Amino acid sequence: MSTAIGVSADGVRIAISRARVAGVARSVLRSEGVRDAMLSVSFVSTRAIRALNRAHLRRDGITDVIAFSFRRTGRGAPVVGDVYIAPDVARASARAHGVPIREELVRLIVHGTLHVLGHDHPNTDARTRSAMWRKQERLVARLARNGSRRGAR
Repeated sequence: MSTAIGVSADGVRIAISRARVAGVARSVLRSEGVRDAMLSVSFVSTRAIRALNRAHLRRDGITDVIAFSFRRTGRGAPVVGDVYIAPDVARASARAHGVPIREELVRLIVHGTLHVLGHDHPNTDARTRSAMWRKQERLVARLARNGSRRGAR
């Protein structure tokens, strides 16, 4: 088997190429020892991410990234998952934290891919001290074009 990563950005503008998106996701999978995967990364409107958040997570409001992982059917089965990112929310977050939008998009691709792989963090301020967050920031530091880092947010 191999790794297949699909990227879509219908109706929204993103500040990163589709090839770069796929490369970031592939790097995360490789760093976690995943050789077989089918992953989609979709960039969606604020309205669409809000609808996904409400329908699937029962939360009313916008968010920057949502990820879904599908249960593996057996040993050796590929990792299968979907990552949804709202670029408008990412732009606002990047401005608020003083980081380039490309870095924030890399962060969200990494974050979503880690969730697909089963990593999780608390939904409190403690999330930035979680093992997942530390792993995320190490990967972002390595993958972000300018190499700049941002700690807590």
